[in-house]
Amino acid sequence: MAQNDLARYQREVPRLRDFFQDELAKRFGDRVVVNGHPEQRLPNTLHVNFRGVIGAELLDKLPELAASTGSACHAGEVALSSVLEAMQVPPELGMGAVRFSLGRYTTREEIERAVELIERVY
Repeated sequence: MAQNDLARYQREVPRLRDFFQDELAKRFGDRVVVNGHPEQRLPNTLHVNFRGVIGAELLDKLPELAASTGSACHAGEVALSSVLEAMQVPPELGMGAVRFSLGRYTTREEIERAVELIERVY
């Protein structure tokens, strides 16, 4: 049973991540920029920048979604993460960073719903 779960995870989760990325690209075009290598990345993670917004503020409008930002807030000030800085992501772009993680039970319908929710506030 565990072997079947692992095989499904290795096969399906990257497909769902790519579907999520494709759906964001269809809805938002170049307003959403993917961070990291297009192929050599974690199978369950989609890390993107939403242009023109601060990632934490976007997520504040989306309490239904569990995601995290690529920046840290210290004493009311938002700072670019050291990882994005090392990747030479411009601060005005990197401030919109959000990391979505998919699990082995994530469904296509949940991703479609997430994109709809993002579209409502972005």
